[in-house]
Amino acid sequence: MSTFVYILVAVLVFGVLIAVHELGHFLAAKACGVRVNEFSIGMGPAIFKKKKGDTLYSLRCLPFGGFCAMEGEDEASTDPAALENQGFWAKLLIFAAGAFMNFLTGLIIIFCLYVGAKAFTTPVINSFADGCPLQGVLQAGDEIAAIDGEKIYVFSDVTMLLNLNQGESHDLTIIRGGEKTELSGVAMERREYTDQSGNQYKGYGLNFTVEKATFGSRLRVSLANAADFVRMVRLSLQMLVTGQAGVKDISGPVGIVSVITDVGQSSGSTSAAVRNIAYLAAMIAVNLAVMNLLPLPALDGGKILFLVINALSMLVIRKRIPQKFESYVHVAGFALLMLLMLAVTFQDVWKIFQ
Repeated sequence: MSTFVYILVAVLVFGVLIAVHELGHFLAAKACGVRVNEFSIGMGPAIFKKKKGDTLYSLRCLPFGGFCAMEGEDEASTDPAALENQGFWAKLLIFAAGAFMNFLTGLIIIFCLYVGAKAFTTPVINSFADGCPLQGVLQAGDEIAAIDGEKIYVFSDVTMLLNLNQGESHDLTIIRGGEKTELSGVAMERREYTDQSGNQYKGYGLNFTVEKATFGSRLRVSLANAADFVRMVRLSLQMLVTGQAGVKDISGPVGIVSVITDVGQSSGSTSAAVRNIAYLAAMIAVNLAVMNLLPLPALDGGKILFLVINALSMLVIRKRIPQKFESYVHVAGFALLMLLMLAVTFQDVWKIFQ
């Protein structure tokens, strides 16, 4: 497929994920009896409009997400069905519903990708390559549960976590005979080994168990993979805070579109491209879910933070933060996020043309 097709696919992926996010808010609002003035799929000029009940449903020409405009969301309203006039739990459900839908979308995509899986490699040691120095420290049947304090969700975490810490020794948590055992300072060195087919490879000399895929294992691995995506967001934010990564390592929509295009073009076949892009879409969906729940102004997490602060304020001093002040904070936060997005977008474009 051409580069243009992959760019179009990437844009549609973003559009669908944002629309799904807004759909979560819409469904939760309707379930809680909140008036939704307009629910739109897409942005820009409307090409189709239809009003049903209190809600105007619209389809817009630009496939870049959508929006769910609720009564009393940004300003005071005397309507009993306004968002502002709902209780704590109803608001919490509505604010969190968008992120939940993104996470659920990512989980469903992962599960669909694993439907055809015949087997899964597990982090359970089956045997050792000849000359592996870990034999004796580790035993066949040991399950590697954590590396350097980070849990193993899926088998690929073993290599990822070993590479994350560039030191030659690692702290391992293993499950041996049903009991958890901590091994400190285990030397893990990549060496040249010969596999069972006589081929040379560089690795740690560990051979892992392969188990037959069942419906239960497919679901379990899908959930574990989604949880692993959540952990990847946390590790990325942790690296930004500690200085291990900088702003130059952040990618915005343009950078992600570029990555999706590269992945599609480097795939060996159309079916492989579809699978690889779908996997990236699942990762992006879970990332959107987590990032939206960060307690930052203008994000759903920021709204939840103000919701909690107002609830505590009502308990202690019987007053809440004026909605006007809260709106100012969210507007300022939105402006800062847009400036950051513009900077990241400029950086992504610069990388493409370098």
